[in-house]
Amino acid sequence: MDDQDVSLGHPTEVAVVTRVLVGVDFSEASKQALERAGTWAARMGVPLVAMHVLQPPAPMLPEAQIALPDPAWLKSMEDHAREQLEAWVKPYGSSGVIVKWGGPAEELVSEADTKTLLVVAQVGHSTLERLLFGSTAARVVRLAPCDVLVVRTEKTH
Repeated sequence: MDDQDVSLGHPTEVAVVTRVLVGVDFSEASKQALERAGTWAARMGVPLVAMHVLQPPAPMLPEAQIALPDPAWLKSMEDHAREQLEAWVKPYGSSGVIVKWGGPAEELVSEADTKTLLVVAQVGHSTLERLLFGSTAARVVRLAPCDVLVVRTEKTH
Protein backbone atom coordinates (compact mmCIF):
# COMPACT_ATOMS: atom_id res chain seq x y z
CA MET A 1 0.00 0.00 0.00
CA ASP A 2 2.83 2.37 -0.69
CA ASP A 3 0.79 4.59 -3.04
CA GLN A 4 -2.43 4.58 -1.02
CA ASP A 5 -3.54 6.74 1.87
CA VAL A 6 -4.68 4.01 4.26
CA SER A 7 -7.06 6.30 6.14
CA LEU A 8 -9.06 7.15 3.01
CA GLY A 9 -8.33 4.19 0.76
CA HIS A 10 -7.64 6.55 -2.16
CA PRO A 11 -4.47 7.10 -4.21
CA THR A 12 -2.35 9.87 -2.70
CA GLU A 13 -1.74 11.48 -6.10
CA VAL A 14 -5.15 12.89 -6.96
CA ALA A 15 -5.66 15.44 -9.71
CA VAL A 16 -6.47 18.87 -8.32
CA VAL A 17 -9.87 20.05 -9.52
CA THR A 18 -10.01 23.79 -10.20
CA ARG A 19 -13.62 23.98 -11.43
CA VAL A 20 -16.76 21.94 -11.93
CA LEU A 21 -18.29 22.11 -15.40
CA VAL A 22 -21.84 20.79 -15.86
CA GLY A 23 -23.78 20.28 -19.07
CA VAL A 24 -27.34 21.62 -18.91
CA ASP A 25 -30.00 20.96 -21.55
CA PHE A 26 -32.86 22.23 -19.34
CA SER A 27 -34.25 18.72 -18.80
CA GLU A 28 -35.17 17.39 -15.37
CA ALA A 29 -32.12 15.09 -15.60
CA SER A 30 -29.77 18.01 -16.21
CA LYS A 31 -31.36 19.86 -13.27
CA GLN A 32 -30.32 16.92 -11.08
CA ALA A 33 -26.82 17.02 -12.59
CA LEU A 34 -26.62 20.76 -11.84
CA GLU A 35 -27.63 20.15 -8.22
CA ARG A 36 -24.96 17.46 -7.86
CA ALA A 37 -22.36 19.67 -9.57
CA GLY A 38 -23.23 22.58 -7.26
CA THR A 39 -22.75 20.34 -4.23
CA TRP A 40 -19.36 19.12 -5.46
CA ALA A 41 -18.19 22.64 -6.34
CA ALA A 42 -19.16 23.91 -2.89
CA ARG A 43 -17.45 20.98 -1.13
CA MET A 44 -14.24 21.49 -3.10
CA GLY A 45 -14.36 25.29 -2.91
CA VAL A 46 -14.08 25.70 -6.68
CA PRO A 47 -16.19 27.60 -9.21
CA LEU A 48 -19.26 26.03 -10.78
CA VAL A 49 -19.67 26.60 -14.51
CA ALA A 50 -22.86 25.56 -16.28
CA MET A 51 -22.81 25.08 -20.03
CA HIS A 52 -25.65 24.83 -22.54
CA VAL A 53 -24.98 23.83 -26.12
CA LEU A 54 -27.35 24.96 -28.83
CA GLN A 55 -27.47 22.71 -31.85
CA PRO A 56 -27.44 24.63 -35.12
CA PRO A 57 -30.64 24.25 -37.11
CA ALA A 58 -30.27 22.13 -40.22
CA PRO A 59 -30.34 24.29 -43.33
CA MET A 60 -33.60 24.07 -45.21
CA LEU A 61 -33.44 23.15 -48.86
CA PRO A 62 -36.52 24.57 -50.61
CA GLU A 63 -36.14 24.22 -54.35
CA ALA A 64 -32.43 23.41 -54.03
CA GLN A 65 -31.63 26.76 -52.40
CA ILE A 66 -30.07 26.83 -48.97
CA ALA A 67 -31.90 29.13 -46.57
CA LEU A 68 -29.60 30.08 -43.73
CA PRO A 69 -31.18 31.04 -40.41
CA ASP A 70 -31.50 34.74 -39.64
CA PRO A 71 -28.51 35.87 -37.50
CA ALA A 72 -30.82 37.97 -35.29
CA TRP A 73 -32.95 34.89 -34.60
CA LEU A 74 -29.84 32.85 -33.73
CA LYS A 75 -28.63 35.59 -31.36
CA SER A 76 -32.05 35.75 -29.68
CA MET A 77 -31.91 31.96 -29.14
CA GLU A 78 -28.46 32.30 -27.60
CA ASP A 79 -29.55 35.22 -25.38
CA HIS A 80 -32.64 33.31 -24.22
CA ALA A 81 -30.57 30.22 -23.39
CA ARG A 82 -28.07 32.36 -21.44
CA GLU A 83 -30.88 34.02 -19.43
CA GLN A 84 -32.41 30.64 -18.59
CA LEU A 85 -29.03 29.19 -17.61
CA GLU A 86 -28.26 32.19 -15.39
CA ALA A 87 -31.61 31.67 -13.63
CA TRP A 88 -30.84 27.97 -13.11
CA VAL A 89 -27.41 28.63 -11.54
CA LYS A 90 -28.47 31.61 -9.40
CA PRO A 91 -29.05 29.45 -6.27
CA TYR A 92 -25.41 28.31 -6.44
CA GLY A 93 -23.86 31.71 -5.76
CA SER A 94 -20.85 32.73 -7.78
CA SER A 95 -21.08 30.55 -10.82
CA GLY A 96 -20.46 31.07 -14.49
CA VAL A 97 -22.42 30.21 -17.59
CA ILE A 98 -21.33 29.34 -21.11
CA VAL A 99 -23.57 29.06 -24.15
CA LYS A 100 -22.09 27.59 -27.33
CA TRP A 101 -23.27 26.26 -30.68
CA GLY A 102 -22.33 22.74 -31.79
CA GLY A 103 -22.51 19.14 -30.68
CA PRO A 104 -23.15 18.85 -26.92
CA ALA A 105 -20.52 16.21 -26.13
CA GLU A 106 -17.85 17.77 -28.31
CA GLU A 107 -18.38 21.28 -26.95
CA LEU A 108 -18.40 20.14 -23.30
CA VAL A 109 -15.18 18.20 -23.84
CA SER A 110 -13.53 21.13 -25.65
CA GLU A 111 -14.30 23.38 -22.67
CA ALA A 112 -12.79 20.97 -20.13
CA ASP A 113 -9.15 20.57 -19.18
CA THR A 114 -7.34 18.06 -16.99
CA LYS A 115 -8.23 20.00 -13.82
CA THR A 116 -11.98 20.08 -14.54
CA LEU A 117 -14.58 17.82 -12.99
CA LEU A 118 -17.12 17.38 -15.78
CA VAL A 119 -20.69 16.52 -14.74
CA VAL A 120 -23.32 15.16 -17.12
CA ALA A 121 -26.70 13.51 -16.77
CA GLN A 122 -27.37 10.01 -18.04
CA VAL A 123 -31.03 9.44 -18.76
CA GLY A 124 -32.27 5.85 -18.76
CA HIS A 125 -32.74 5.47 -22.52
CA SER A 126 -33.78 2.19 -24.11
CA THR A 127 -31.24 0.17 -26.07
CA LEU A 128 -32.88 1.22 -29.35
CA GLU A 129 -32.70 4.92 -28.41
CA ARG A 130 -29.00 4.57 -27.54
CA LEU A 131 -28.32 2.82 -30.85
CA LEU A 132 -30.22 5.40 -32.90
CA PHE A 133 -29.17 8.58 -31.15
CA GLY A 134 -26.11 7.66 -29.11
CA SER A 135 -25.52 8.99 -25.66
CA THR A 136 -24.04 12.41 -24.94
CA ALA A 137 -22.85 11.13 -21.57
CA ALA A 138 -21.10 8.13 -23.15
CA ARG A 139 -19.33 10.36 -25.69
CA VAL A 140 -18.25 12.76 -22.95
CA VAL A 141 -16.83 9.91 -20.86
CA ARG A 142 -14.97 8.54 -23.87
CA LEU A 143 -13.54 11.89 -25.06
CA ALA A 144 -13.00 13.93 -21.88
CA PRO A 145 -9.50 14.90 -20.78
CA CYS A 146 -10.63 14.83 -17.15
CA ASP A 147 -12.71 12.95 -14.59
CA VAL A 148 -16.42 12.75 -15.40
CA LEU A 149 -19.25 12.38 -12.92
CA VAL A 150 -22.29 10.80 -14.58
CA VAL A 151 -25.50 11.52 -12.68
CA ARG A 152 -27.88 8.65 -13.33
CA THR A 153 -31.55 9.47 -13.67
CA GLU A 154 -34.56 7.54 -14.82
CA LYS A 155 -36.37 8.65 -17.95
CA THR A 156 -39.72 10.22 -17.10
CA HIS A 157 -42.65 9.83 -19.44
